[in-house]
Amino acid sequence: ETGAWLDADSHISGGTDSYYEYLWKCWLLFGDKDCYKMWQASISAINKYLADEVRGELWYGHADMNTGRLTASQYGALDAFFPALLAHSGDVARARRLQDSSFKMWNMYGIEPEIIDYKTMQIVYNGYHLRPEIVESTYYLHHFTRDPQYRKMGEKIFDDLVKYCRVDAGYAALQDVVTKEKRDEMESFVLAENFKYFYLLFAPLDALDFDKVVFNTEAHPLRRTH
Repeated sequence: ETGAWLDADSHISGGTDSYYEYLWKCWLLFGDKDCYKMWQASISAINKYLADEVRGELWYGHADMNTGRLTASQYGALDAFFPALLAHSGDVARARRLQDSSFKMWNMYGIEPEIIDYKTMQIVYNGYHLRPEIVESTYYLHHFTRDPQYRKMGEKIFDDLVKYCRVDAGYAALQDVVTKEKRDEMESFVLAENFKYFYLLFAPLDALDFDKVVFNTEAHPLRRTH
């Protein structure tokens, strides 16, 4: 009713991630110049205020929207979509570096926790909900670079997923990535996204033409009209 901001926390994680992704993809799909202007303004601010260099690694944290001051060094499974978006929008150098950070998070316990503090490398939230974002970014980076390291990275992620999450009726989320205790839970995006991206990662390089198709945030391919 008032238009007042209720939360000044700025980040690329859940709650805002799809907004940034759709600014770029709105431009690709429809040639919408307003979307492109908003994307340019947003990515410039993201790289200025949220990008964080720690130990020579690139991470993206949280900042106060009013001051631009970094407020939290948290990064997680939902943030791991961002290398894909960076690569798709042409910033492959940053995409590579951030993907290395995501993969480091994955390898801490053989599977990624939901959220970590990237300065201390301690877990903030220890669950694993079978998120597809890191697989998505691995596929995008392989697509744009043709670098075989990303297929090796994807193979490791797939093997770990099978090792720790495979059950008789599907794949189980984890209550705790340290103990590998399972939850009685499997989201539908495991089939719609994870395995689609795994398939495309190892499929022939021309399996999908990015000049003709754009994925929405849930990995549904939309035909480009622009």
